[in-house]
Amino acid sequence: MPPVSQPTSPARPTWQGPEVPGHHRSREVRIPIGSAWLHGDLVLPSQMKGLVLFAHGSGSGRHSSRNRLVAAALHQAGIGTLLLDLLTAHEEQVDVHTAEHRFNIALLTDRLLAATLWVLQQPGLWEWPLGYFGASTGCAAALIAAARLDGRIAAVVSRGGRPDLASEVTLASVSAPTLLIVGGADRQVLQLNTQAIAHLHCDKRLAIVPGAGHLFEEPGALKDVARLASEWFGLYFRAQLLGQPTASPQVHAWGVH
Repeated sequence: MPPVSQPTSPARPTWQGPEVPGHHRSREVRIPIGSAWLHGDLVLPSQMKGLVLFAHGSGSGRHSSRNRLVAAALHQAGIGTLLLDLLTAHEEQVDVHTAEHRFNIALLTDRLLAATLWVLQQPGLWEWPLGYFGASTGCAAALIAAARLDGRIAAVVSRGGRPDLASEVTLASVSAPTLLIVGGADRQVLQLNTQAIAHLHCDKRLAIVPGAGHLFEEPGALKDVARLASEWFGLYFRAQLLGQPTASPQVHAWGVH
């Protein structure tokens, strides 16, 4: 996919929020990809601080209840969201029977980049700090896309992700501050994330939610994910809006207490 061109104007966002404080504007969007379309749900809260694009995991989509819970927490923190179906309707039907697309990281990455390009072409959206939230295989797509955009993505958060599906060279080239959230009981994925984070040279954190499995179905586990994601995006969106440098690269394991 050709590189994404970036507007050169230094002007800060002029988004006019909803007239009622605390309410959000939302609409369904269609993003062109060749002769087909990707569908997404765009929510823009009042007093917005930035926009997060969601890259769903294997066998999931924009209607994922887990991602929607995280998105709702981001809205409360003044962060807009774009929840996407990275597969077309036809591809989803095929994938249900063959599972041939859900692990196609190159395809998922191209779709996420196409959605990002669409955002960068929308008046009132391109000026904001942008972030990626990737779940499962969507984590690899988010990290690869962030690396290709070379500094345009302000932050990346992964929930139970597979960063190991991105190459070590790609991980090393990611400049966006990256938070990897893993359940403490999800031992295999925790090991993969521990290995992958060593190859990241950006500001990075490994957050471990004690007792949580891969799907974070345990009581309070998803709320911990939502809180951690809100804090991470809020920190780096604010830094970008204010033109502040981010922290130096280091690794921390955050337990949730």
